[in-house]
Amino acid sequence: MKIRDWMKIAIKQLQYNENPRRDAEILLGFVTGKDRSWLIGFDDSVLSSCILVKLEKLLARRSFGEPIAYLIKKREFWSLVLHLTSDVMIPRPDSEILVEQALAHLPIKSCHILDLGTGSGAIALAIASERTDCSVLGVDCISSIVRLAKYNARRLGLKNATFIFGRWFSTIKDRKFSIIVSNPPYMDITDQHLLEGDLRFEPKHALVSGDSGLADIKLIITESGKYLIPGGWLLLEHGWKQANIIRRIMSENQFCEISTFQDYGGNDRVTLGRSL
Repeated sequence: MKIRDWMKIAIKQLQYNENPRRDAEILLGFVTGKDRSWLIGFDDSVLSSCILVKLEKLLARRSFGEPIAYLIKKREFWSLVLHLTSDVMIPRPDSEILVEQALAHLPIKSCHILDLGTGSGAIALAIASERTDCSVLGVDCISSIVRLAKYNARRLGLKNATFIFGRWFSTIKDRKFSIIVSNPPYMDITDQHLLEGDLRFEPKHALVSGDSGLADIKLIITESGKYLIPGGWLLLEHGWKQANIIRRIMSENQFCEISTFQDYGGNDRVTLGRSL
């Protein structure tokens, strides 16, 4: 079968997706190892039976709604190409707001930064790539995820980012940081969005938290003061309806200069506060 013929079949099979042609081109490029311009310029090339079998499997998974990022095992974030597995959340553009605010609140001099629940390492590595003079530590409670973040750091050549196993602050001991960032689980188990779109395929441990989605956020806020230098910053990504209660919890835990920033869709997404 020629490339152009496979594309017609794939686009028809993916017709209910948001962008069928784009999805088909990404899958085709992933399996063949060819870029988009080559695939367009040589669309009369014949695909081998081995490639067709691989494409058929990926096409079926994409037709069912499985995210492209999991199918091709990578995603770009902050202009960094990150390797992914289905153990981690897919990095989203809105999380770049967290990176932007972290960079805006970093001191001019070199310092130590902590990323809690680091996942693929997206946020930690983005900060590390911009501030190579700073030391960034990422923590996650699943060992396979820690290995993934380490792999991404090695691939990107970011030696100022390190990753360790631990649940929130459990393995931090007496270290102090100028900034703590986190995109923790913040959804309630009954949230209907968990049954929609990409969230159907993403790991629940990275999405769902107790106490109406606030349990992990509360723990981070109440404990972070022990690990921040005086005047250090805590930055949290959260659900779009959680900003008010998070600001209140921060205020009750001796944080000042508390502010909330919106994501690219105009929703409250990141709240930060300064330790006294």
